[in-house]
Amino acid sequence: MKPAITWEGVFPAVTTQFRDDYSLDVEATAKVMEGLVRDGVSGLIVCGTVGENTSLTTAEKVQVMEAGKSAAAGKVPVICGIAEFTTQFAINTAKEAARVGVDGVMLMPALVYSSKPHETAAHFRAVSKATDLPVMVYNNPPIYKNDVTPDVIATLTDCETIVCFKESSGDTRRFIDLRNKVGDRFVMFAGLDDVVLESIAVGAQGWVSGMSNAFPREGETLFRLARAGRYAEAMTLYEWFMPLLHLDARPDLVQCIKLCEEIMGRGSSLTRPPRLPLPEREAAEVREVMAVSLKSRPDLPDVGLKAAA
Repeated sequence: MKPAITWEGVFPAVTTQFRDDYSLDVEATAKVMEGLVRDGVSGLIVCGTVGENTSLTTAEKVQVMEAGKSAAAGKVPVICGIAEFTTQFAINTAKEAARVGVDGVMLMPALVYSSKPHETAAHFRAVSKATDLPVMVYNNPPIYKNDVTPDVIATLTDCETIVCFKESSGDTRRFIDLRNKVGDRFVMFAGLDDVVLESIAVGAQGWVSGMSNAFPREGETLFRLARAGRYAEAMTLYEWFMPLLHLDARPDLVQCIKLCEEIMGRGSSLTRPPRLPLPEREAAEVREVMAVSLKSRPDLPDVGLKAAA
């Protein structure tokens, strides 16, 4: 039986916070999550790409999941990313997620190995059949090198726990291609910040966002305007937001997003190696984008968000 989900709106891919010695700072990570929930986001993605999943031990991932569940306090769904080398490792992580009691998992292809389409599908199929949690399939070929095309997704319609598809290739035509193949079988999520408006226009019901870590109210407002068809207002906000959203499309997106988050007083820019701080020239460019954006930060239209704390 397909799990019932209510996944819609902006789900920031939450950053994981570290101490100066690179040890996991669970308390600071929880504070980041609590701030996002307070500012009105619709859900949380923990241990995603921006959460530095592949730099965490299994025990640390469990701690982050537990922190997310506590921070959400039942107000919004919490989904945990699964990014593992093998199918069995992914199944093990899914079992840990179920034990913690998060609301779903965001499953990436098996990492490192460049799989053929039938192997990619088999990975998703095996993990989905090993868990009762709702599964979001995550496609990000620029980062993870395996392309989960609409053709691949269409072979998974019989996997009842696979309920959602997150598309981060930047090719918004895929939302339409998938719908033409399987109708409304899967909830569709945008996964690349700087094509989010276009993604919503062609059917995305949610947005796993990087830059909404730094600007959660702007992200949620943009999403709600677009879903309501208020495109003139959405375009004004989108044009302001775009220089920041482009940072989500870079290979060093984690460093960029965490630096913006730090500037906004919402977290630390520290990343765990192999991710290193941005070179000073590039960090200065990000700070300049932030300075210009903050100077022209717009008043937000009313979309039903609760008042800022």
